[in-house]
Amino acid sequence: MKFTISREALLRPLTLVAGVVERRQTLPVLSNVLIQVDQDQVSLTGTDLEVELIGRTAASLVEEPGSATLPARKLMDICKSLPDQSEIQLSVEESRAVLRSGRSRFTLSTLPVAEFPNIEDDPGKVELSLPRGTLKHLIDATSFAMAQQDVRYYLNGMLLEMGNNLVRTVATDGHRLAVCSRSADIRVEPSQKLIVPRKGVLELVRLLDDGEEPVSLTLGASHVRAHTGDFTFTSKLVDGKFPDYERVVPRGGDKVFIADRAELRQVLSRTAILSNEKYRGVRLNLEEGNLRVMANNPEQEEAEENVAIEYSGPAMEIGFNVGYLVDVLSVLDEDRVQMTLADPNSSALMEEPGGGDAMYVVMPMRL
Repeated sequence: MKFTISREALLRPLTLVAGVVERRQTLPVLSNVLIQVDQDQVSLTGTDLEVELIGRTAASLVEEPGSATLPARKLMDICKSLPDQSEIQLSVEESRAVLRSGRSRFTLSTLPVAEFPNIEDDPGKVELSLPRGTLKHLIDATSFAMAQQDVRYYLNGMLLEMGNNLVRTVATDGHRLAVCSRSADIRVEPSQKLIVPRKGVLELVRLLDDGEEPVSLTLGASHVRAHTGDFTFTSKLVDGKFPDYERVVPRGGDKVFIADRAELRQVLSRTAILSNEKYRGVRLNLEEGNLRVMANNPEQEEAEENVAIEYSGPAMEIGFNVGYLVDVLSVLDEDRVQMTLADPNSSALMEEPGGGDAMYVVMPMRL
């Protein structure tokens, strides 16, 4: 294998592919990136056995096609440290990879290509295509609510639901729930529900932008595959049953108020400074035209803020983990937010005024 490529052409796919590669690996070859050169195309593959990402780029000159696996992080760090617009020549000589650029020369160890694992292909049951921006919006609006290392392993990911003319993402960690739906020009019979693991979601969204260009999805029994531009992304699916989120959405809350989203977020962030570091609780006092936000901590320190709201109804006090409220206010893209409450022991519903394509449920705290 011997080819020449510009630094920039190699660096973008390498950075994305190296993101999939884990630093601490049980198999040494998993910390490597597989480079395959054919005609003038170079493809880079990284995997951790759960998620696989293939990036393609063009070489400026191919002298000898072939393939090799190189240490992903070291290769990326070398490329990053070379000057802009430099030309890189990469060749494999006697089980070592030699990288030359200008007056620099680096020799890297390689591992046999035969050891590099391949995520098995299961034939896709359903193929469909969505605008990149739609899928990115759905993931951005809900991914913050995914659990991290929960024993209920099916919560450590995102539910992707595809039906006729509808795509929906749902994430929950048991304390809060995020649901976002968008209409799309797709036909899926019967509707499909897949749980994409947390790492797969975070890697997939790095490949997407707000554009209208399509990303094509292939849904299999145990994998989901996405093709977008020069990248092919494959993720195993979580085998489990996602909770019935419809049951969690509170219905019949009679106390509805509307506040300025940015102002409420600032007020909550400031109040949080003096909340208990472990439980992060704040108390919301709902009054006519005003929301009083209060926090205190074991050192007897207190914070109190008032924010003007649109509300006329009975007064009420309710406690929340302030981080959960701030997370929701950070992803809503409207100027105002609507919050629906029933009583101090019931979950709150947060959404755009009048309801938008996303809704958020936050469980209260006893303070």
